Amino acid sequence: MALLALDVGNLVRGPSPGAEQGAATRCPECKGTRLVRDAGSAELHCGDCGLVLGPAWISDDLPFTDGSTAPEGGRGVGPFVPAGAPRKQLGSTLGIRRDGQGRALSADRRNYYGHLKWLMDREVSRRTDNPLERSPARDLLARSSASLGLPAVVRSEAERVFRIGSQRGAFRGRNLGSSVGASLYAACRRFGLPRTLGEVSNVLGIRRSELGRAFKALSRSIGAPLPIVNLQAYLARYAQELALSPQVRSTVEAMLRETQGHPEVSGLSPHGMVAALIYLASEQHGDPRARTQVARVGSVTEVTLRSTSRTLERLLAGRAAKTATSE
Repeated sequence: MALLALDVGNLVRGPSPGAEQGAATRCPECKGTRLVRDAGSAELHCGDCGLVLGPAWISDDLPFTDGSTAPEGGRGVGPFVPAGAPRKQLGSTLGIRRDGQGRALSADRRNYYGHLKWLMDREVSRRTDNPLERSPARDLLARSSASLGLPAVVRSEAERVFRIGSQRGAFRGRNLGSSVGASLYAACRRFGLPRTLGEVSNVLGIRRSELGRAFKALSRSIGAPLPIVNLQAYLARYAQELALSPQVRSTVEAMLRETQGHPEVSGLSPHGMVAALIYLASEQHGDPRARTQVARVGSVTEVTLRSTSRTLERLLAGRAAKTATSE
Protein backbone atom coordinates (compact mmCIF):
# COMPACT_ATOMS: atom_id res chain seq x y z
CA MET A 1 0.00 0.00 0.00
CA ALA A 2 1.55 3.25 -1.10
CA LEU A 3 2.25 5.87 1.54
CA LEU A 4 2.64 9.50 0.57
CA ALA A 5 4.48 11.85 2.93
CA LEU A 6 2.98 15.28 3.35
CA ASP A 7 4.98 18.46 3.50
CA VAL A 8 4.42 20.06 6.90
CA GLY A 9 5.00 23.48 5.40
CA ASN A 10 2.16 22.89 3.00
CA LEU A 11 -0.04 21.88 5.88
CA VAL A 12 0.65 25.18 7.59
CA ARG A 13 0.43 27.39 4.52
CA GLY A 14 -1.84 25.48 2.16
CA PRO A 15 -5.53 26.33 1.78
CA SER A 16 -6.55 22.69 1.91
CA PRO A 17 -9.88 21.69 3.47
CA GLY A 18 -8.09 19.88 6.29
CA ALA A 19 -6.19 23.01 7.29
CA GLU A 20 -9.37 25.06 7.28
CA GLN A 21 -10.96 22.51 9.60
CA GLY A 22 -8.11 22.88 12.11
CA ALA A 23 -6.12 19.78 11.14
CA ALA A 24 -3.05 19.36 13.37
CA THR A 25 0.44 19.84 11.87
CA ARG A 26 2.03 17.87 14.71
CA CYS A 27 1.21 14.50 16.23
CA PRO A 28 -0.45 15.04 19.62
CA GLU A 29 0.96 11.75 20.94
CA CYS A 30 4.70 11.84 20.06
CA LYS A 31 4.87 15.47 18.89
CA GLY A 32 6.26 14.26 15.55
CA THR A 33 5.95 16.30 12.42
CA ARG A 34 6.16 13.49 9.83
CA LEU A 35 2.53 13.09 8.86
CA VAL A 36 1.71 10.46 6.25
CA ARG A 37 -1.34 10.12 4.04
CA ASP A 38 -2.40 6.56 3.12
CA ALA A 39 -3.77 6.65 -0.40
CA GLY A 40 -5.48 3.28 0.01
CA SER A 41 -7.48 3.98 3.16
CA ALA A 42 -7.60 7.80 2.73
CA GLU A 43 -6.35 8.31 6.27
CA LEU A 44 -3.81 10.72 7.75
CA HIS A 45 -1.56 9.22 10.44
CA CYS A 46 1.75 9.83 12.14
CA GLY A 47 4.76 8.24 10.51
CA ASP A 48 6.55 7.80 13.86
CA CYS A 49 3.99 6.31 16.23
CA GLY A 50 1.21 5.36 13.76
CA LEU A 51 -1.55 7.40 15.42
CA VAL A 52 -4.45 8.02 13.00
CA LEU A 53 -5.21 11.72 13.00
CA GLY A 54 -8.29 11.62 10.77
CA PRO A 55 -9.46 11.26 7.18
CA ALA A 56 -7.16 12.63 4.52
CA TRP A 57 -8.18 15.28 2.05
CA ILE A 58 -9.85 14.36 -1.18
CA SER A 59 -7.93 15.55 -4.19
CA ASP A 60 -10.08 17.51 -6.61
CA ASP A 61 -7.37 18.62 -9.03
CA LEU A 62 -7.30 15.51 -11.23
CA PRO A 63 -6.90 16.27 -14.94
CA PHE A 64 -9.87 15.58 -17.21
CA THR A 65 -9.34 12.79 -19.74
CA ASP A 66 -11.55 12.08 -22.71
CA GLY A 67 -12.79 8.50 -22.74
CA SER A 68 -12.76 8.37 -26.55
CA THR A 69 -9.00 8.95 -26.66
CA ALA A 70 -8.15 6.38 -24.02
CA PRO A 71 -6.67 3.15 -25.42
CA GLU A 72 -8.98 0.93 -23.38
CA GLY A 73 -11.88 3.25 -22.69
CA GLY A 74 -15.22 3.25 -24.44
CA ARG A 75 -16.75 6.25 -26.11
CA GLY A 76 -20.28 5.88 -24.81
CA VAL A 77 -21.04 6.95 -21.25
CA GLY A 78 -24.52 6.90 -19.80
CA PRO A 79 -27.55 4.65 -19.50
CA PHE A 80 -28.42 2.03 -22.09
CA VAL A 81 -30.84 3.29 -24.74
CA PRO A 82 -33.13 0.51 -25.99
CA ALA A 83 -34.35 0.13 -29.52
CA GLY A 84 -37.11 2.55 -30.39
CA ALA A 85 -36.00 5.21 -27.92
CA PRO A 86 -36.88 8.83 -28.70
CA ARG A 87 -34.68 10.69 -31.15
CA LYS A 88 -31.71 12.45 -29.59
CA GLN A 89 -31.10 16.16 -30.21
CA LEU A 90 -27.76 17.91 -30.39
CA GLY A 91 -25.80 18.54 -27.21
CA SER A 92 -26.47 22.29 -27.11
CA THR A 93 -29.69 24.12 -27.84
CA LEU A 94 -29.56 27.53 -29.42
CA GLY A 95 -31.64 30.22 -27.82
CA ILE A 96 -33.00 33.31 -29.50
CA ARG A 97 -33.25 35.70 -26.54
CA ARG A 98 -29.87 35.72 -24.78
CA ASP A 99 -26.36 34.61 -25.58
CA GLY A 100 -24.22 32.15 -23.64
CA GLN A 101 -23.31 34.79 -21.03
CA GLY A 102 -26.90 35.85 -20.42
CA ARG A 103 -26.73 39.14 -22.27
CA ALA A 104 -29.74 40.25 -24.26
CA LEU A 105 -29.47 39.92 -28.03
CA SER A 106 -30.36 42.53 -30.55
CA ALA A 107 -33.06 42.01 -33.15
CA ASP A 108 -30.53 41.13 -35.87
CA ARG A 109 -28.78 38.60 -33.67
CA ARG A 110 -32.11 37.07 -32.63
CA ASN A 111 -33.03 36.56 -36.27
CA TYR A 112 -29.60 35.10 -36.94
CA TYR A 113 -29.76 32.60 -34.07
CA GLY A 114 -33.36 31.76 -34.89
CA HIS A 115 -32.27 30.81 -38.39
CA LEU A 116 -29.45 28.67 -36.98
CA LYS A 117 -31.91 26.89 -34.68
CA TRP A 118 -34.20 26.16 -37.62
CA LEU A 119 -31.26 24.77 -39.59
CA MET A 120 -30.25 22.59 -36.65
CA ASP A 121 -33.74 21.11 -36.24
CA ARG A 122 -34.02 20.43 -39.96
CA GLU A 123 -30.63 18.72 -40.10
CA VAL A 124 -31.45 16.49 -37.14
CA SER A 125 -34.78 15.56 -38.71
CA ARG A 126 -33.11 14.69 -42.01
CA ARG A 127 -30.43 12.55 -40.42
CA THR A 128 -32.86 10.32 -38.58
CA ASP A 129 -34.13 7.28 -40.49
CA ASN A 130 -36.79 6.31 -37.98
CA PRO A 131 -40.35 6.60 -39.34
CA LEU A 132 -41.72 6.53 -35.80
CA GLU A 133 -40.19 9.84 -34.79
CA ARG A 134 -42.92 12.11 -36.14
CA SER A 135 -45.64 9.50 -36.52
CA PRO A 136 -48.62 8.87 -34.22
CA ALA A 137 -47.78 5.16 -34.49
CA ARG A 138 -45.51 5.40 -31.43
CA ASP A 139 -48.34 6.52 -29.15
CA LEU A 140 -50.71 3.95 -30.62
CA LEU A 141 -48.12 1.22 -30.09
CA ALA A 142 -47.65 2.30 -26.48
CA ARG A 143 -51.39 2.33 -25.72
CA SER A 144 -52.03 -0.99 -27.44
CA SER A 145 -49.09 -2.66 -25.68
CA ALA A 146 -50.37 -1.47 -22.32
CA SER A 147 -53.89 -2.74 -23.08
CA LEU A 148 -52.54 -6.15 -24.10
CA GLY A 149 -50.20 -6.35 -21.10
CA LEU A 150 -47.06 -6.70 -23.19
CA PRO A 151 -43.61 -6.21 -21.65
CA ALA A 152 -41.28 -3.44 -22.77
CA VAL A 153 -39.08 -5.76 -24.81
CA VAL A 154 -42.05 -6.87 -26.93
CA ARG A 155 -43.04 -3.24 -27.47
CA SER A 156 -39.50 -2.43 -28.65
CA GLU A 157 -39.63 -5.41 -31.01
CA ALA A 158 -42.97 -4.20 -32.38
CA GLU A 159 -41.47 -0.77 -33.06
CA ARG A 160 -38.54 -2.39 -34.85
CA VAL A 161 -40.87 -4.54 -36.97
CA PHE A 162 -42.96 -1.46 -37.79
CA ARG A 163 -39.86 0.40 -38.99
CA ILE A 164 -38.82 -2.54 -41.18
CA GLY A 165 -42.31 -2.89 -42.64
CA SER A 166 -42.55 0.85 -43.35
CA GLN A 167 -39.16 0.92 -45.07
CA ARG A 168 -40.06 -2.08 -47.24
CA GLY A 169 -43.51 -0.79 -48.20
CA ALA A 170 -45.54 -3.47 -46.43
CA PHE A 171 -48.04 -0.92 -45.07
CA ARG A 172 -48.54 1.08 -48.24
CA GLY A 173 -52.25 1.75 -48.69
CA ARG A 174 -53.21 0.46 -45.22
CA ASN A 175 -54.48 2.42 -42.26
CA LEU A 176 -52.48 3.01 -39.11
CA GLY A 177 -54.46 0.60 -36.94
CA SER A 178 -53.87 -2.45 -39.14
CA SER A 179 -50.17 -1.58 -39.53
CA VAL A 180 -49.63 -1.23 -35.78
CA GLY A 181 -51.69 -4.35 -35.08
CA ALA A 182 -49.68 -6.44 -37.54
CA SER A 183 -46.44 -5.26 -35.92
CA LEU A 184 -47.72 -6.09 -32.43
CA TYR A 185 -48.91 -9.53 -33.48
CA ALA A 186 -45.58 -10.26 -35.21
CA ALA A 187 -43.67 -9.23 -32.07
CA CYS A 188 -45.87 -11.50 -29.95
CA ARG A 189 -45.17 -14.38 -32.35
CA ARG A 190 -41.43 -13.76 -32.11
CA PHE A 191 -41.45 -13.95 -28.31
CA GLY A 192 -44.00 -16.76 -28.09
CA LEU A 193 -46.68 -14.75 -26.28
CA PRO A 194 -50.19 -16.20 -26.54
CA ARG A 195 -52.01 -13.30 -28.17
CA THR A 196 -54.55 -13.85 -30.94
CA LEU A 197 -55.53 -11.78 -33.93
CA GLY A 198 -58.95 -11.25 -32.38
CA GLU A 199 -57.50 -9.77 -29.19
CA VAL A 200 -55.20 -7.41 -31.08
CA SER A 201 -58.00 -6.33 -33.43
CA ASN A 202 -60.36 -5.66 -30.51
CA VAL A 203 -57.80 -3.45 -28.78
CA LEU A 204 -57.20 -1.42 -31.96
CA GLY A 205 -60.86 -1.34 -32.99
CA ILE A 206 -60.38 -2.86 -36.46
CA ARG A 207 -61.71 -5.95 -38.20
CA ARG A 208 -59.88 -9.22 -37.73
CA SER A 209 -59.78 -9.88 -41.48
CA GLU A 210 -58.17 -6.51 -42.09
CA LEU A 211 -55.51 -7.23 -39.48
CA GLY A 212 -54.88 -10.65 -40.99
CA ARG A 213 -54.25 -9.19 -44.45
CA ALA A 214 -51.84 -6.62 -43.01
CA PHE A 215 -49.97 -9.33 -41.12
CA LYS A 216 -49.62 -11.46 -44.27
CA ALA A 217 -48.20 -8.49 -46.16
CA LEU A 218 -45.79 -7.80 -43.30
CA SER A 219 -44.61 -11.41 -43.11
CA ARG A 220 -43.96 -11.44 -46.88
CA SER A 221 -41.91 -8.24 -46.64
CA ILE A 222 -39.83 -9.53 -43.73
CA GLY A 223 -38.96 -12.71 -45.59
CA ALA A 224 -38.11 -14.91 -42.59
CA PRO A 225 -41.08 -16.97 -41.36
CA LEU A 226 -42.43 -15.95 -37.98
CA PRO A 227 -42.56 -18.78 -35.41
CA ILE A 228 -45.92 -20.15 -34.35
CA VAL A 229 -46.84 -19.75 -30.71
CA ASN A 230 -46.56 -23.03 -28.82
CA LEU A 231 -49.85 -24.60 -27.78
CA GLN A 232 -48.54 -25.02 -24.24
CA ALA A 233 -48.40 -21.24 -23.91
CA TYR A 234 -52.12 -20.97 -24.73
CA LEU A 235 -52.86 -23.82 -22.34
CA ALA A 236 -50.98 -22.18 -19.46
CA ARG A 237 -52.81 -18.91 -19.98
CA TYR A 238 -56.29 -20.40 -20.37
CA ALA A 239 -55.80 -22.77 -17.44
CA GLN A 240 -55.02 -19.84 -15.19
CA GLU A 241 -57.98 -17.78 -16.37
CA LEU A 242 -60.41 -20.71 -16.08
CA ALA A 243 -58.93 -22.02 -12.78
CA LEU A 244 -58.47 -25.55 -14.11
CA SER A 245 -57.42 -28.37 -11.84
CA PRO A 246 -54.09 -30.15 -12.41
CA GLN A 247 -55.96 -33.29 -13.56
CA VAL A 248 -57.81 -31.40 -16.29
CA ARG A 249 -54.63 -29.72 -17.43
CA SER A 250 -52.78 -33.05 -17.60
CA THR A 251 -55.61 -34.51 -19.68
CA VAL A 252 -55.47 -31.58 -22.08
CA GLU A 253 -51.71 -32.03 -22.47
CA ALA A 254 -52.23 -35.70 -23.27
CA MET A 255 -54.90 -34.82 -25.85
CA LEU A 256 -52.55 -32.30 -27.45
CA ARG A 257 -49.88 -34.97 -27.86
CA GLU A 258 -52.39 -37.34 -29.44
CA THR A 259 -53.82 -34.86 -31.93
CA GLN A 260 -50.60 -33.05 -32.79
CA GLY A 261 -49.60 -33.46 -36.42
CA HIS A 262 -52.92 -34.99 -37.56
CA PRO A 263 -54.14 -33.77 -40.98
CA GLU A 264 -57.61 -32.93 -39.69
CA VAL A 265 -56.31 -30.36 -37.18
CA SER A 266 -53.97 -28.59 -39.62
CA GLY A 267 -56.59 -25.98 -40.50
CA LEU A 268 -57.71 -25.29 -36.92
CA SER A 269 -56.55 -22.20 -35.06
CA PRO A 270 -54.19 -23.00 -32.16
CA HIS A 271 -56.15 -21.06 -29.54
CA GLY A 272 -59.46 -22.52 -30.74
CA MET A 273 -58.03 -26.04 -30.57
CA VAL A 274 -56.76 -25.55 -27.01
CA ALA A 275 -60.10 -24.06 -25.93
CA ALA A 276 -62.00 -27.02 -27.40
CA LEU A 277 -59.74 -29.55 -25.65
CA ILE A 278 -60.20 -27.70 -22.36
CA TYR A 279 -63.97 -27.89 -22.82
CA LEU A 280 -63.83 -31.65 -23.50
CA ALA A 281 -61.39 -32.43 -20.67
CA SER A 282 -63.35 -30.44 -18.10
CA GLU A 283 -66.53 -32.36 -18.95
CA GLN A 284 -64.63 -35.64 -18.84
CA HIS A 285 -63.42 -34.99 -15.26
CA GLY A 286 -66.80 -33.80 -14.00
CA ASP A 287 -65.67 -30.21 -13.62
CA PRO A 288 -67.30 -28.61 -16.66
CA ARG A 289 -66.91 -25.06 -17.80
CA ALA A 290 -69.63 -23.18 -19.63
CA ARG A 291 -69.24 -23.03 -23.39
CA THR A 292 -69.72 -19.27 -23.29
CA GLN A 293 -66.94 -18.85 -20.75
CA VAL A 294 -64.49 -21.06 -22.63
CA ALA A 295 -65.27 -19.33 -25.91
CA ARG A 296 -64.70 -15.90 -24.35
CA VAL A 297 -61.36 -16.92 -22.85
CA GLY A 298 -60.26 -18.63 -26.06
CA SER A 299 -61.24 -15.65 -28.25
CA VAL A 300 -63.52 -17.79 -30.45
CA THR A 301 -67.23 -17.92 -31.07
CA GLU A 302 -69.47 -20.56 -29.55
CA VAL A 303 -70.18 -21.98 -32.99
CA THR A 304 -66.47 -22.39 -33.69
CA LEU A 305 -65.93 -23.95 -30.27
CA ARG A 306 -68.78 -26.42 -30.85
CA SER A 307 -67.57 -27.50 -34.29
CA THR A 308 -63.93 -27.79 -33.15
CA SER A 309 -64.97 -29.84 -30.13
CA ARG A 310 -66.91 -32.28 -32.33
CA THR A 311 -63.95 -32.66 -34.70
CA LEU A 312 -61.48 -33.31 -31.90
CA GLU A 313 -63.87 -35.62 -30.07
CA ARG A 314 -64.31 -37.73 -33.21
CA LEU A 315 -60.55 -37.78 -33.76
CA LEU A 316 -59.80 -38.83 -30.19
CA ALA A 317 -62.46 -41.54 -30.28
CA GLY A 318 -60.96 -42.92 -33.49
CA ARG A 319 -57.50 -42.97 -31.94
CA ALA A 320 -58.81 -44.75 -28.85
CA ALA A 321 -60.60 -47.37 -30.99
CA LYS A 322 -57.43 -48.05 -33.01
CA THR A 323 -55.41 -48.43 -29.82
CA ALA A 324 -57.94 -50.88 -28.34
CA THR A 325 -58.01 -52.94 -31.57
CA SER A 326 -54.23 -53.18 -31.75
CA GLU A 327 -54.05 -54.37 -28.15
